Amino acid sequence: MTRAEKEQLVAELTTAFSESNAIVVCDYKGMTCHELEAVRQMAAQNDAHVRVVKNSLAMLAMKNAGIDDLELKDTNLVVWGEDQISTCKTADKAATEFKSFELKAGALEGKAVELATINAMAKLPSRDELIGMLLNVWQAPIRNFTIGLDALRKKKEEEA
Repeated sequence: MTRAEKEQLVAELTTAFSESNAIVVCDYKGMTCHELEAVRQMAAQNDAHVRVVKNSLAMLAMKNAGIDDLELKDTNLVVWGEDQISTCKTADKAATEFKSFELKAGALEGKAVELATINAMAKLPSRDELIGMLLNVWQAPIRNFTIGLDALRKKKEEEA
């Protein structure tokens, strides 16, 4: 890579990291090409991005984006996206599917967080699931009322 290409890559990653709400750094050592493609496809389905970047370039881009607390060592793959929950779910799902894929560090809203926080975010329901749960709660009183009315109607018919 030439110096100009490296500068362009750092500029692209800086804007991507500053616009994203979640960044997860993972170890991919020992993964096959097909497994890496599967991780990329999982990320694409969840509107997240995956890239293998040199540590020095990734740390420079993170520092430019205002994330100073993450320290990168060994082989790293970076997963980032705007939706915190789907990005964390993507990384966690890849870690459970592939034994050689391991979560190392993460940042939410520009601040470094522990792996426990990343794992907890991965366990949360998605936005669509939360909306479905809320609608179910809102519809429950009406549903129960109609069930009660139907039971009352059946009881009256049996008595008559």
